[in-house]
Amino acid sequence: MKFVRCLSRAAALASVPKHIEHFSKFSPSPLSMKQFLDFGSGNACERTSFIFLRQELPVRLANIMKEINLLPDQLLATPSVQHLQSWYVQSLLDLMNFHDNNPEDPGTLEDFADALIRIRNRHNDVVPTMAQGVIEYRETYGTDPVTSQNIQYFLDRFYMSRISIRMLINQHTLIFNGSANPAHPKHIGSIDPHCDVVAVVRDAYDAAKMLCDQYYLGSPELEIEEFNAIRRGSPIHMVYVPSHLYHMLFELFKNSMRATVEYNENVVIFPPVKVLLSLGPEDLSIKVSDKGGGVPLRKIERLFSYMYSTAPTPKFGDTSRAPLAGFGYGLPISRLYARYFQGDLQLYSMEGYGTDAVVYLKALSTDSVERLPVYNKSAWRHYQASPEADDWCIPSREPKNLSVTTPSK
Repeated sequence: MKFVRCLSRAAALASVPKHIEHFSKFSPSPLSMKQFLDFGSGNACERTSFIFLRQELPVRLANIMKEINLLPDQLLATPSVQHLQSWYVQSLLDLMNFHDNNPEDPGTLEDFADALIRIRNRHNDVVPTMAQGVIEYRETYGTDPVTSQNIQYFLDRFYMSRISIRMLINQHTLIFNGSANPAHPKHIGSIDPHCDVVAVVRDAYDAAKMLCDQYYLGSPELEIEEFNAIRRGSPIHMVYVPSHLYHMLFELFKNSMRATVEYNENVVIFPPVKVLLSLGPEDLSIKVSDKGGGVPLRKIERLFSYMYSTAPTPKFGDTSRAPLAGFGYGLPISRLYARYFQGDLQLYSMEGYGTDAVVYLKALSTDSVERLPVYNKSAWRHYQASPEADDWCIPSREPKNLSVTTPSK
């Protein structure tokens, strides 16, 4: 019996390249926030969701698995990335088990929901595992500008794909698997149709404040200003995923508090972190401002690089630190959460004073459409690109130390 199971497993693994090739020929189908909301609130049909997801999830997995194979061979050979690839292969195989099943069978629908939960749990550590693989590669082989650029391009797309896959899985399991949060009975899956933005701001601030107090025995206060241009004087509410908004704001508060405390270490009362919320016809903008000394202009892009971090590299599996601390992934992944529904996250810094971080979100649920990577010839060419000669003079990355410069004769 064990021998038969081994043969079945080997046959399944042998079919993986064929499945990847087949499903990667399809482009993912982006959904709008309104589509998520409409389907979950009044027209929820588990059979319809099953039929859609058993096609869409393999498409999204296969598209990004094609790009994984375009990474440098040395990176693919790291234990962490090989382990991660095995998760993606197994998840694709799990979904293939339902490709020809009858959607009218209640047992099939129940098994599918259970499989989705297993897939989601299997991928819980995708972010730190890939981060560990990049660290292993960087420490062994170093990096060059072209490789760094390709890894940055890939990781943005890889993590965006992961966000989208988890969104689909969460919507299905929360709506149909009876695992809805009783504390939020009005949520449609993970979406709050009337998300109280100020409440999420305060929750994120409180969590970051607790960490700051633990590390520095003090923290800056929070000041909030709210401007609603649609309904003047009314609190700001929107259709959004509170956990996504919380993730972005928590990261921004952590950075602002750390900078404020370290830059103002000799003061009795720290300058407050200020938040300005503004809702217009198209955008909801959230500005987080601090007086933490700012960042030089030449370092701004580094803050969104997966290859750069201002904190010590943590040990993988270390749960005593804040989430992702030390991997340098907080800001780039927060920006992906903002961009996932067509928003953005930008930093504006004044060295010597402080930094403004602005989160832009779409005010209308019809405009909040998933931003999804697709594997095609354009993506393939990006990984094959060779460096071109720059037609501008490029100064050194670091300021020149004039005190040791030898005068010309």
